[in-house]
Amino acid sequence: MAEEKDVIDTPLTKAANPLVFISHDTRDAELAEAFSNLLKSVSAGVLKSFRTSDRRGNQGIEYGVEWYPEIIKNIQSASDVVCLLTDRSVNRPWILFEAGMAKGKLDTPILGVALGIELKNVSTGPFAQFQNCGDDEDSLTKLVFQLVNRIPGSEPDRDTIRFQVGKFKTTVDGILSTLSAGSPQPHASKRQNIDEIENSSAKLFEEIKIMFQDLPSRIERSEASRSMKRRRRFHPGMMEELMFGSKSPSLGIRVGLSLLREITPWIYDEGNVLLAKLQAAKTPAAKKRVIGEFEELLMVSTHNPYIEKFLVDNEEDFRLVREVPRMILHALERMLHEA
Repeated sequence: MAEEKDVIDTPLTKAANPLVFISHDTRDAELAEAFSNLLKSVSAGVLKSFRTSDRRGNQGIEYGVEWYPEIIKNIQSASDVVCLLTDRSVNRPWILFEAGMAKGKLDTPILGVALGIELKNVSTGPFAQFQNCGDDEDSLTKLVFQLVNRIPGSEPDRDTIRFQVGKFKTTVDGILSTLSAGSPQPHASKRQNIDEIENSSAKLFEEIKIMFQDLPSRIERSEASRSMKRRRRFHPGMMEELMFGSKSPSLGIRVGLSLLREITPWIYDEGNVLLAKLQAAKTPAAKKRVIGEFEELLMVSTHNPYIEKFLVDNEEDFRLVREVPRMILHALERMLHEA
C-alpha cells in the first residue's frame, strides 16, 4: 500500500562532494531551513545543501546573480534532490520542474518527503513512481542516514541521527502549527480539485523529464547541422547566380548578407539596416551617402587581420569574407543606378 512506502534500501554510491538540493515551495522556507540544519547537524557541516529561499546563509542565490541558471547549476551538481511535500507544495509546477529536470537529464535520485501530510496523498501523480518518505521518526532517520552515507569515508551513527531527527520533528510540528493557524484548512472541494489536477501534473512532469532527456541529442543534431553547413563548398559563380539572377537587387543583397551572418553577424545586421535606410532615402545623393558608410564598414571588417585570425576557420570562410562583400557592393551599385 502507498502508506507503507519508505526510502529505498539499496546502497547509494559515494559522492566526492555530495550536495542535497532541497526543492520546496517558497511558503515552506522555514521547513527547508530546518531540514538543511538537520543535515548540517548530523554531518558536522560536511554534507552541503542548497535551497533557493536561503536569505541568511550561503546556501541560496546571491544578489545580482541570475536565479534561473543558478538553480539549474545546483540541480546538475546535486547528488540527491529532496522534495519537501506539504499541502502547499504538492503538485506545484516549480517542484515538478525541478524534479523533472533532475530525473530526465541527470537521473538524479528524487526523494519525496511528506511533512504534515499523509504519505498516500504524495505517493500519487508524478511522485507515485518514487519511494517516498513519511514524516515519522523511523522513516526520517532512514532517509537522513542514506544521505549522510553519501559522504566518502563516513560512518553515520544511527542513534545520533535519530536524536537530531527528533529535534527536527519538534521544529517541524511548531512550524506547521503556525502555518495552520495562519491559513484556513482546505475544504473537501479543494482536495477534490487537487485530485482532478493530478493527471495534468503527472503529464507536466513527464514532459519536463522527456524534454531534458532529449536535450543532449538535440544539441548534437544542432552541432552536426552547423558542422555540415560549414563544410559546404563555396563557389563564387554559384553565389553570383543567386545574387544577380533575380530582377530585384535587394533580394541578391539579402542572399549575400545571409552568407555572412554566421562569420560576421554585425555586417548582417547593419546590412538589413542599410536596406531600410535606402528605402527611406529620397534622393540619389542620400542613397549614395548611406552606401558609402556601409562600404567603409565592409572594408574595415573583411580586410582586418584579427577577423581572419579569430573568426575565419578555413579556406571556405576566407573566400566568403573576401568575395561576398564585393558582390554585395556590386549589387548596391546596381540598385543605385536603377534608382
